Amino acid sequence: MTKIFTPKLVMIDVDGTLVDSVPDLAWCVDETMKEIGLPARGETIVRQWVGNGVIRLVERALANDLDAPHDAALLDQAMPIFNALYADNNAKRSGLYDGVSEGLAYLKSLDLKVGCVTNKDECFTLPILTDLGIVDAFEIIISGDTLAKKKPDPLPLLHAAKQLGVDPQKSLLLGDSKSDVAAARAADFAIICMSYGYNHGEDIHNYHPDAVIDSMTELQQLVK
Repeated sequence: MTKIFTPKLVMIDVDGTLVDSVPDLAWCVDETMKEIGLPARGETIVRQWVGNGVIRLVERALANDLDAPHDAALLDQAMPIFNALYADNNAKRSGLYDGVSEGLAYLKSLDLKVGCVTNKDECFTLPILTDLGIVDAFEIIISGDTLAKKKPDPLPLLHAAKQLGVDPQKSLLLGDSKSDVAAARAADFAIICMSYGYNHGEDIHNYHPDAVIDSMTELQQLVK
């Protein structure tokens, strides 16, 4: 039997859930690598590295490894280059996934609150949401540097629920990764994951979210 969700609050992740941001991220990674004399990594592998913020992404690119060791000196050299590139290229090649506009419109039609929660820093989050025309869909936007901790810590979700006056047990996270599942479980949120997102090459079903969907249009059958 299909589980029906009746939340008062829906928080939604950005990268891999609302936005396919890898094309821009991969371009910025490759240009950064070239600038410091390392090989370009390519979009296919960058797609497996996204989801834990840009610092972790650049660390992985520098090491060419998902479980990248920390090289402080190299990271200090690379981050200003990457940040300057990404500030000017965070929505030039990226776009909303199919079904996102319809899904947001459906949630807006319900008697609930909708927010955005991401590990992407605010200086990158607000421009991409603005450029893609969805920034006004959210009553609260929590970025990776809004609070002292970010996903998979539950703090961003608990903060959103408190700010909007909603019980966490009456709240839902829409995400795409094991980090989202961990944050939701720790915050006592329900969790729906997108099948198409960024989960380091792993099947999100393995992390047992409450539901997995292929498009946000399916929210019409799941969220009431």
